[in-house]
Amino acid sequence: MKFLLAAINAKYIHSNPAVYSLYAYSRDKHEQSMEIAEYTINQRTEDILAQLYERKPDAIGFSCYIWNWNAVCELLDDLPKVLPETDIWLGGPQVSFNAPQILEQFPCIKGIMIGEGEVTFRELLERYEKQDTEDFSGVAGLCLRSGFTAERDITDLSGLPFLYHDTETFTNRILYYESSRGCPYRCSYCLSSIDKKVRLRDIGLVKKELDFFLANKVKQVKFVDRTFNCVHEHAMAIWQYLYEHDNGVTNFHFEISADIINDEELELLGKLRPGQIQLEIGVQSVNEETLAAINRKMDLKRLEYVVSRIRKNHNIHQHLDLIAGLPYEDYESFKNSFDRVYAMKPDQLQLGFLKVLSGAPISLKTQEYGISYTKQPPYEVLYTRWLSYEDVIRLKKVEEMVEQYYNSDQFGHVLAFMEQAFESPFIMFETLAAFYEEKGYYTNNPSRAYRYEVLLEFTDIYDSGNREIYTELLTYDLYLRENMKSRPMFCRPLTDDTYKRFRHDFYREEEQTRRYLPGLCDHDSRQLSGMTHLEAFSYPVWDTERLIRSRNKLKKQEDRYILFDYSKRDPLSKEAAVYQVDGNT
Repeated sequence: MKFLLAAINAKYIHSNPAVYSLYAYSRDKHEQSMEIAEYTINQRTEDILAQLYERKPDAIGFSCYIWNWNAVCELLDDLPKVLPETDIWLGGPQVSFNAPQILEQFPCIKGIMIGEGEVTFRELLERYEKQDTEDFSGVAGLCLRSGFTAERDITDLSGLPFLYHDTETFTNRILYYESSRGCPYRCSYCLSSIDKKVRLRDIGLVKKELDFFLANKVKQVKFVDRTFNCVHEHAMAIWQYLYEHDNGVTNFHFEISADIINDEELELLGKLRPGQIQLEIGVQSVNEETLAAINRKMDLKRLEYVVSRIRKNHNIHQHLDLIAGLPYEDYESFKNSFDRVYAMKPDQLQLGFLKVLSGAPISLKTQEYGISYTKQPPYEVLYTRWLSYEDVIRLKKVEEMVEQYYNSDQFGHVLAFMEQAFESPFIMFETLAAFYEEKGYYTNNPSRAYRYEVLLEFTDIYDSGNREIYTELLTYDLYLRENMKSRPMFCRPLTDDTYKRFRHDFYREEEQTRRYLPGLCDHDSRQLSGMTHLEAFSYPVWDTERLIRSRNKLKKQEDRYILFDYSKRDPLSKEAAVYQVDGNT
């Protein structure tokens, strides 16, 4: 007997903790009856179908989410044709809240597992092993064609086994970990608001399992806890353990509510290794009427304080989220939300759009709020009473500019200076989006390198008096990230004898003194020049605060030389280490 647990992930680097949890819970007695198969939505469904056919399972269970539902539906159309004797089961958030309708839509489905599936799946597996598959009505937690079976009790989280036994299967992939289930908050757009009972995994087990990640030097572990820090003692115990047992490699990702972080937690977070953890913080909106409508309580001033305090330590990547399309948030209101969150200077600002998920409380108020959304996944908002479809399109274009120029972390210095030429950051990105539209860059998407030239072209129009400064800012940002093999056209030529002589003398002396590059002592001057970059600047582009203060007053100065050392990079931004080189070489 073979029951195949099938997962179709969004990307190869992702894994599916749901199917691994089902497998782990039944592994002690039923390992020979189970297999896991993982695919991605980027694979052709006909290829996935062929591979499923070749496995010849007796039953298949698909893990269903908004990102893979279209692919699963395509398979449900054809799978019964090639494997007519194979039972098909579904589970996951995409099918747990509208199960009867899905059973009606797909006659091939045997049944749907509702909610938490570990115990339910084990009982199903036992039925298949005993060949007792005529009637599943005695298994709790199912939706069958005859109706729902008994409701399944919530799972004891500490009774679930650890998902991982080796890391070979997950080479170059993100590992996911769960230390709690449920969420105390009732945000109306979120399915987690339905499960309000927070359950914590025993902290002793958590520490033992963290040791596995640390000992194996896993690159990244993402906690899937909906609000990781909702229980102060639990969060502190885990962060303290990570602080005390850091392996210098592993990054841990947490989704948190920032406004409830207290000073004790802030003090501990400030001690962590740069890059050891990253935080995802959902702000969603700063409109108080909007927050009230979606049942979201938030102390915005406290949140701003916490984000600022964490940012000052420069050791934790902060990812802040906004959602467009929420009730009472029109275009101007969203613009205000954007500018206020942008002012917090997150490492990433995610401009997302409302997804109307079946089962989420907001799905019951779409008529009241005038929310129209796509029929197919991801069920994304088209318009609301407050936000027109035209507005949504405009925001989509702003989102793309934010992704390319802010979230790419490649234009930090030039953006900080460029903001001063506009009424607000939102208007800057809005204007840039219109420029892209006018020039046709949305259809002929510029390469990453060419985006620097596009930005220079943009500033020639909207801040034309500072071309030389923008040229140097773009050059500085470019070489911070990459030791370019060929010099971009927009960069100032470095062919004059003064620069050539300075560069030659600098690397020759550095080979002898190791004044700036002590970590590269095994390399000669020629190798050093290839592993680093020396650039001449006439403006203090490394000091954006000074540039901003002296805007339109700065005069070109005698060249200063900046050394970019790519053997040392900032753990958060990945920027090269930089040194101001004096002229006494």
